Amino acid sequence: MLDHAAMADGLVTDEAGVSRCAWGASAPEYLPYHDNEWGFPVADDRRLFEKLSLEGFQAGLSWLTILRKREAFRAGFANFEFARVARFGARDVERLLGDPGIVRHRGKIEAVINNAGRAVELVEAEGSIAAFVWRFEPEHHGRATLESETAESRALARELKRRGWRFVGPTTVYAFMQAMGLVNDHREGCAAYPRAEQARAAFTPPR
Repeated sequence: MLDHAAMADGLVTDEAGVSRCAWGASAPEYLPYHDNEWGFPVADDRRLFEKLSLEGFQAGLSWLTILRKREAFRAGFANFEFARVARFGARDVERLLGDPGIVRHRGKIEAVINNAGRAVELVEAEGSIAAFVWRFEPEHHGRATLESETAESRALARELKRRGWRFVGPTTVYAFMQAMGLVNDHREGCAAYPRAEQARAAFTPPR
């Protein structure tokens, strides 16, 4: 059982004296995700597609719900290898609708399959998903924002929609940008904040 003491500015500290963003210590499943994934830069197209897909499934739900089901989502969606998912058909939709391990929402399932096809097109046009999305990295980003969307997330969402993607509104896209390290929204004072900053400083955005 986690034993945390509240601290100022959205941080909590554990018994070992490690400070984290409060959400990152709110459930055991969040700890490794917060400490080692969220906010660290990603250039792998499969991971980027997976995160966009899962953020779409999160709409109206908590990320913890999705995180707990992530392995089932990976199994159901061919590990989010988008070239494979793009070939899914009606039988796959029905299979996924019958899978109790995932969120069984027809619109979201069909959106992932549609988006997989758009991802294949994006790679053909831009070279990689990473090269495309990292063009929307904010030029300047200060303290962790409490905003649910930004000018950059609105621009990226608008461009994705123009290319035929679904379930990619600006709030969904900003959550994706936070998670994939396009911004570092760990709270200052969080133990992961300087590590994410170092990772971002060492990261060369794909072009």
